[in-house]
Amino acid sequence: MLFDTDGNISTVFQEGGSLKMFLHNLKEGYAQLHSQHLILNLNAFGNLSVAELEEFIPISNSHRIKGKSFVLVTDAVPFDEVPEVLCLVPTLQEARDIIEMEEIERDLGF
Repeated sequence: MLFDTDGNISTVFQEGGSLKMFLHNLKEGYAQLHSQHLILNLNAFGNLSVAELEEFIPISNSHRIKGKSFVLVTDAVPFDEVPEVLCLVPTLQEARDIIEMEEIERDLGF
């Protein structure tokens, strides 16, 4: 698992391996990332299912409770098929835009 940190945003990705391994590594390394907004770049995993993405729900929920953004990036699954509790976008730029919008919402008290 690799990290690319820019300010208070960390992009997490992995080259090779399985999504299950990625999720395991994310949980193991979460202590280093808990204070950052997270973008999980899943583009390296090709074909993904909604069920596989749903495995991120517990960590996403706990991260959002702390007032931090948690965004999944992949175009392998249509966003309208994913539960609304997950934030899914097709590109890294859209992930950054989502984080910016969520920061504004938090600042305004929404």
